[in-house]
Amino acid sequence: MNNDGLGMQPLDGVEVRRSCVHGQGVFATRLLQAGEQIGCYAGRRYAPDHVEDAWNDRLTYIFGLSDGSMIDGAQGGNATRHLNHACVPNVEAIEEYDESDKLVINICATRRIAAGEELFLDYALEVEGDDPAAYPCACVSTQCRGTLVATRSRPD
Repeated sequence: MNNDGLGMQPLDGVEVRRSCVHGQGVFATRLLQAGEQIGCYAGRRYAPDHVEDAWNDRLTYIFGLSDGSMIDGAQGGNATRHLNHACVPNVEAIEEYDESDKLVINICATRRIAAGEELFLDYALEVEGDDPAAYPCACVSTQCRGTLVATRSRPD
């Protein structure tokens, strides 16, 4: 299946298909170079003070930005919404301002990624008051931290 098979805008060099880690995943269809931009995380934007009743602990495609706004990839998103988590990722989310001065999330390869390889992002969730064990990781990396929650760095 190609990445527009789910009604999404196609992205060059990747496709969405079944993942052995979780549900759908994003896979390289060609060699991706370190630093190469995969795509921009797309979807409906919400202001920082917006609360959506439909959001709960089910599968969501919400990406929070540093200004407090959110992008819901389930509404108008593209293949990047299907990036699965890994504690040792091969892509990263880079927050930047586009040419119209809007904050965007660009997904870029952190290393060379072979054709057929699944792309993974470290979700680095920030949760307040919840037990990190409530957000289990399924990445099976030898360096797995066991949770989707970000590790906290110690203060200097």
